[in-house]
Amino acid sequence: MRKLAIACLALAMGLILTAGAWAADTIKLAVMEPLSGNFKDIGDRYAQGVQYAADVLNAKGGINGRKIEVILVDSEVNAAVATRKATKLILQDNVRYFCGGAGSSVAGAMEALASSHNALFFTYGMAASSLTGDKCSRNFFRTCANTDMQSYALAHWVAEKGFKKVFCIAQDYSFGQEAVAAFTKKLKELNPQAEIVGQIMHPMGTKDFAPYISQIISSGAEVVFTPNWGNDLTLLLKQAQPMGLKAKFAGYYINDELMIESLANDQAVIGSVGAEIYMLSIPGQANQEFVNDFKKAKGFYPTWLRGKAYLATMFWAEALKKAGNDKVDDVIKAWEGLTYDGPAGKWTMRACDHQVQQPVWIAEIVAKNPYFSHAYVGPAKMVAPEQVSVPCEQTGCKRLAK
Repeated sequence: MRKLAIACLALAMGLILTAGAWAADTIKLAVMEPLSGNFKDIGDRYAQGVQYAADVLNAKGGINGRKIEVILVDSEVNAAVATRKATKLILQDNVRYFCGGAGSSVAGAMEALASSHNALFFTYGMAASSLTGDKCSRNFFRTCANTDMQSYALAHWVAEKGFKKVFCIAQDYSFGQEAVAAFTKKLKELNPQAEIVGQIMHPMGTKDFAPYISQIISSGAEVVFTPNWGNDLTLLLKQAQPMGLKAKFAGYYINDELMIESLANDQAVIGSVGAEIYMLSIPGQANQEFVNDFKKAKGFYPTWLRGKAYLATMFWAEALKKAGNDKVDDVIKAWEGLTYDGPAGKWTMRACDHQVQQPVWIAEIVAKNPYFSHAYVGPAKMVAPEQVSVPCEQTGCKRLAK
């Protein structure tokens, strides 16, 4: 009996040691997202995309023989909170890889933190152009379009449609400010006859958009440009249609499926357009297979945020594979100039500023679609990388100059 007890104890200890060794040998990736509060739905979907990418990679043996361990962190879209939690992970758990998509203010703080501790932070949604501009860092990579690129894509659409009166409304922080500035600049270049008939910068978390909508209606705008996201976009659209606003929206995130569903009024969004680096309706076999596989595994579609986070994580994994190890310096070197050919087209990580060069996809919201019973995106059309790219010498990035 004693021998049996000793054998069982040895087996248990072996399992514990094996599990401990596996955990120690994982490549840890901390996902900094709002997992509570007004923007929880944004953070949850981003996190689902990262986790699915890790699941796919781990099912194939991981990266360079090591599994990916995803660590979820509630950033609360607060720079101080995010950096405090990230610092603890760096010092206590030796985490060296971080990612996130919500809040350019969080990105700026994480960029500085990653630089000071020689960690690596990549974003699939934090779009303020300054992050790969005058604030650029060797420890920060962006796998999504920045505000210049996304605004340029929408400016192309507005110019092609021939709209003459355009109103801009955005959240009043670095991201919103830079998005509006880029849009107005490019629209003026593409169509000098177009007029910006009004501009509003409002606080994040605004509840009453009625005064702003009244201004838009009074301006006679034919189209409204907005980079708003989360609840600020939902309330803007929800309150606009009942007030009689006829203008359509040209927005960064009009293709948010939860936002559209919560409107409970398809007419509030049909005919408006969204521009993004990933949409379910991107043509091609690679995207169709990705959509089918994700839906089969999770029971829901890899819409918008999930798709962006998945693709970004897979791109990061390619850099790790190329480096052959998880040393931050080697991964940085490997990622610079690397091309990833995925479901949303070819992405190339530019070495001069760590800003990915990629297509931006535009789609109109239509009533009938193969994904949902409510309105959603129609066929996506590509705006080529060269149409939205900003030359390195014009970005303001000095630290990475060769």
